[in-house]
Amino acid sequence: MPPSTVPKTNILRRFRRNRKGSAAVEFALVAPLFFGVLFAIIELALVFFASQILETVTQDTARLIMTGQAQNAAYSQATFKDAVCAKLTVMFDCVNGVSIDVQSYKAFSAVDVKDPIDSGKNFVPPNNYLPGGPNDIVVVRLFYKWPLFITGLGFNVANIGNNQRLLTATAAFQNEPYL
Repeated sequence: MPPSTVPKTNILRRFRRNRKGSAAVEFALVAPLFFGVLFAIIELALVFFASQILETVTQDTARLIMTGQAQNAAYSQATFKDAVCAKLTVMFDCVNGVSIDVQSYKAFSAVDVKDPIDSGKNFVPPNNYLPGGPNDIVVVRLFYKWPLFITGLGFNVANIGNNQRLLTATAAFQNEPYL
């Protein structure tokens, strides 16, 4: 094939004016950012949704203690966890993943809720089940280690190791004067 007689400046000018495929190139440049942000939004929405489910279950099952049903039926920590797991049927590995902390106090001023995350960003599950008696102050907390996948790419919401978020739900109340 004989060498081209068209000057190189004409070839560059034609290349610069040709717009075929420019949308594909622009999309290829923007797509990774777009999909990264999209998946991060979806993952964050799932975290908030799971947290709301955990809060609702905490309020529902804490009512068993507040009304004295758990105490009158002599619930153990395992029995109370079974009641929690009966309500956490979607999105959670309740049996292996949910930690329960139930503490009773004589006054609201005595309530001490410590963070169960140590300095090494490890979750140290409290293992208490003290539902108290009539008119006692009770704090029920549920914990779940939620795995994160996408947000590790930049905007990281993990608060414990292994790229996980510790979801915490708390209910504080005074037991009713049940019999």
